[in-house]
Amino acid sequence: MPKVAEKEGKYVYRVKKHGEMKTDAVILSDWETIDEEAIQQIINVATLPGIVKEAYAMPDIHWGYGFPIGGVAAFDVEDGIISPGGVGFDINCGVRMLVVDGPASIVKGRLDELVKRIYELVPVGVGETSDLKFSKKDFKRIVTGGAKVVVEMGYGQPEDLERIEDYGSIEYCDFSDVSDEAYDRGKDELGTLGAGNHFIEIQEVVEVYDPEIAKVFGVAPGSITVLIHTGSRGFGHQIATDYIRYMRDELKEHNKGLPDKQLINAPFKHSLGQAYYSAMNCAANYAFANRQIITHMIRKAFKSVCGLNVKLVYDVAHNIAKVEEYQIDGKTTKVIVHRKGATRAFGPGNPKLPALFRETGQPVIIPGSMGTASYLLVGTKKAEEWTFGSTAHGAGRTLGRREATRELSADRIINELKEKGVKLMAKSKKGIVEEAPEAYKNVDKVVQIVDELGISRKVAKCVPLGVIKG
Repeated sequence: MPKVAEKEGKYVYRVKKHGEMKTDAVILSDWETIDEEAIQQIINVATLPGIVKEAYAMPDIHWGYGFPIGGVAAFDVEDGIISPGGVGFDINCGVRMLVVDGPASIVKGRLDELVKRIYELVPVGVGETSDLKFSKKDFKRIVTGGAKVVVEMGYGQPEDLERIEDYGSIEYCDFSDVSDEAYDRGKDELGTLGAGNHFIEIQEVVEVYDPEIAKVFGVAPGSITVLIHTGSRGFGHQIATDYIRYMRDELKEHNKGLPDKQLINAPFKHSLGQAYYSAMNCAANYAFANRQIITHMIRKAFKSVCGLNVKLVYDVAHNIAKVEEYQIDGKTTKVIVHRKGATRAFGPGNPKLPALFRETGQPVIIPGSMGTASYLLVGTKKAEEWTFGSTAHGAGRTLGRREATRELSADRIINELKEKGVKLMAKSKKGIVEEAPEAYKNVDKVVQIVDELGISRKVAKCVPLGVIKG
């Protein structure tokens, strides 16, 4: 543990404000697998203009571009900033959980055929494009209207929308803030999975911790679930790239003296800050629509192979900045909350939640690494009061992709998954090695920490049956 951090309680460590820091930094962790680079990054975040309360690191914290992945920070909308590095290149990289309406025995009996059919219907891999073609007019409608628009086009059902964060559509966005390069990269990738840590996973619910909430969410012991983990593809990546460049070129004086040049930012009220916010929301809407189209393809696969219907449980965003209100120093304050590899975790009674989840709190999905468990949780009032309504987003890396490629064997990983009874279809052996379980923290421990801290509570645990990767 770095000397600068002081233990404040179980899983709670504090770096007190010092030097250029404007707030304390709070790390929620057991310290077993944290690298000091990531801790320095959350300390750097605490130096940024307009930051309020504290900068937070979730238990899945690891090094990222600018902000650590697992970093949460809020900035006053009047005198604070917005930073592409506080959102990430894969804007609204998120997770969606589906549940199959039918017996697990049917799915397990046809698992090989099912995995193959999904692999055929959903293009996977780096730069992979879709057979779906949208006109520029329709593309503009999609990125400014999100999942709602593709549901209207036939990719889903209207009732899906209340089971998506923000109903799958963020209104503050303008297509004129998106570059031609971003459009060119994104226009053929809707309905594709991508590569890296993105996946589709067929799972079985093996434990339920809160039967009443699980029932509201639509899952039970033995339920078959499907996780979709993907984001805004090249479209979001280009938007991040564009605005990092714009901020470097046009706001040199404002960004002078940053502790890390990757923390490039714009004042939120500045025209460039507002343009990035608008373009970022276009990418977020793209990601919601992307996961909705993939859901449609997965439904087709289950119907054709198993004769079963598939329902949406919930869809959460990970890499995003949102304007929200919190009580800070006794007054209601409007802030722009950056969640970089962190999940929104609103508690019961939050007016932003649909009536369906108003009594339970918001569903939270924390996936594990390939071949390990994933969890369905629920948000809490404590998260709203403490961490700007935020919790962890996954297991969190311990090995970089290059390290994993050097140290691990694809054949061994494939054999280990086979021994566990997990069916794997992947585009490349390199992708398998980069996403091996050994490259990640123990998701069970990450979930234990957030559950014990009370920033989200366990509802159900799922284990993998079949995995599709780029």
